[in-house]
Amino acid sequence: MVKILLFMGSPRIGGNSDILSQALITGARNAGAKTERLPIAHMHISPCLECGGCDKTGECIIDDEMRTVYRKIEASDVIVVASPVFFYNITASTQAVIERSQACWIGKYVLKRGKFGGKTRKGVLLCQGATKGRLLFDGILRTIRYFFDAIDTDFKGALLYRGIEAKGAIRQHPDAINEAETLGKLLATGATLESYKPLKNK
Repeated sequence: MVKILLFMGSPRIGGNSDILSQALITGARNAGAKTERLPIAHMHISPCLECGGCDKTGECIIDDEMRTVYRKIEASDVIVVASPVFFYNITASTQAVIERSQACWIGKYVLKRGKFGGKTRKGVLLCQGATKGRLLFDGILRTIRYFFDAIDTDFKGALLYRGIEAKGAIRQHPDAINEAETLGKLLATGATLESYKPLKNK
């Protein structure tokens, strides 16, 4: 059974990221996956303090809920990051989780510990923003790629939606919800994602 871990980075319950992530989870569960959706915007996760505490062990010394998150990442087969765009970036809570993957990066590239959790995962991004700027997602995609690399996750692509602002506005774009649900089904069955046209991977 495929284990899917979704990071819900928006603080707004019932908002667009919430709706998209629920659609993906529904599709995945219906296709037989085991899923977990972490409300990271409502968890106690500090940003990286650049203390150097992980330099010799590859283990972060900050005692907060990120300790549980590390173990959940290790056990997962698929990582999904869901975040709205805040000032052309992901949310602060999503960024905090990514910053704390520095310990994983140390383990991989400095301590040569092997794959995190002993395996490689698949990873995708769900993201939407209010503006329609051509470069809206460029920085976010780069950040997500580096995050996934640190936790031994292959970036398979993203569902990206522009011009989505008001709470629940994504419901006016039923194709987006259907695309997220279909993506969940594909992730659950281990299907090849390269041919799934809605995914952007550049």
